[in-house]
Amino acid sequence: MLPVNLHAIIETHEQPFVVIDQDYRIVAANGAYCRQHGRERQDVLHRHCYEVSHHSPRPCHESGELCPHLALFRDGQSGEVLHIHYDGHGHACRARIRGHALRGLDGRLYLGEMLVSLDAERSLGCEDMRMVGQSPVFLACMDNLARAADSEASVLLRGESGVGKELAARFLHDRSRRTGGAFLPINCAAVPEAMFESELFGHEKGAFTGSTGRKQGLYELAHGGTLFLDEVAEIPLAQQAKLLRVLETGEFRRVGGTATLRANVRLVCATNRNLLDWVEQGRFREDLYYRVAGIEVNLPPLRERREDIQPLAEALLVRLSSPGRPPCRLDKGAQQKLRNYAFPGNVRELRNLLQRAMLRCQEGAIRAEDIVFQQDVPPALSPGTRAGAGNLKGAEREHIARLLARHGGHRRTVADLLGISERTLYRKLGNLGLK
Repeated sequence: MLPVNLHAIIETHEQPFVVIDQDYRIVAANGAYCRQHGRERQDVLHRHCYEVSHHSPRPCHESGELCPHLALFRDGQSGEVLHIHYDGHGHACRARIRGHALRGLDGRLYLGEMLVSLDAERSLGCEDMRMVGQSPVFLACMDNLARAADSEASVLLRGESGVGKELAARFLHDRSRRTGGAFLPINCAAVPEAMFESELFGHEKGAFTGSTGRKQGLYELAHGGTLFLDEVAEIPLAQQAKLLRVLETGEFRRVGGTATLRANVRLVCATNRNLLDWVEQGRFREDLYYRVAGIEVNLPPLRERREDIQPLAEALLVRLSSPGRPPCRLDKGAQQKLRNYAFPGNVRELRNLLQRAMLRCQEGAIRAEDIVFQQDVPPALSPGTRAGAGNLKGAEREHIARLLARHGGHRRTVADLLGISERTLYRKLGNLGLK
């Protein structure tokens, strides 16, 4: 048994901390560890660590996972790993585990483990609006997000369309010291260029035609919280200079105003573009890039974490189900079909596939044949049709209208499928009479 003074030392840790002997048995655990796993201390002591934290009958390294216990007692090394632990309700909890070599007064070697949660402290308001995944690449991403949340630096989230960049931004906010403040998102591609400055910084009464009163901008409203600029690459060049100034000085003016205002805002941006390429092309300011990319976090595409597809699908089916009705379930054929697909549209595409499959399934079971992958190819002109400008415009209009109908009017999805920005799609909709 460990000396009393070591028990007292680990109790000073705010994070869950447990001490394990060479035989995987827990010999000391602080209150935070017991609370996290929903057990009293007497129910934890002398049990195997993998039984308590992993709900497993065997050590985690026997399942192919990295194990601090194995690293210490076999290789004599202390280190840090990313793991899934389970709380007292059986819910998966993502954690970063730091292993420490400890010596008792009798000279015996013990493993001290400190657990740092990678999940947000509070829900996003809905159990299913959360980041789902347990794959190694996703755990590494969550670890990067958790580390970034501890900083006040601006964060740039990079990833393909549909990977969940807004959810990641909300996670950053909820994990940060600003969690009690506002989280305000703005899709930069969806704001007309003429209105961008007013939307971001507000305006005074009479600043322009139709401004009948004072309006606070999102930057001002986000004081003490987080401002999320989605599709940051789409900010017009003229407005990039104004955003840069407020990031450098913290000062801004409303459109039509003379008073200098200040706001304390944490900026999180997201893009599916390579901003450095845009800098080289003169489409994005280099000085602004280094302001918004204080910390860069890459969000992995779904095809790089296929083991997360099934739990993601199950969470989405719960969210898509009608109130009071059990969610649809995936049979083995449907699960395999989803795992074998490349998902160019990532989680957003998975959601759309499941939504359509729910309309086809019978008795609440989604089969492989209920999952239909769409190939969005522009329609070919019929034989003998003259490929004039009018015909091409009509074909384009028909194609975009069909995509909008197929994807529930979601402009960002349609823009991604067409390989254009949402702002460009917005202009096309006006030119083609599709608004």
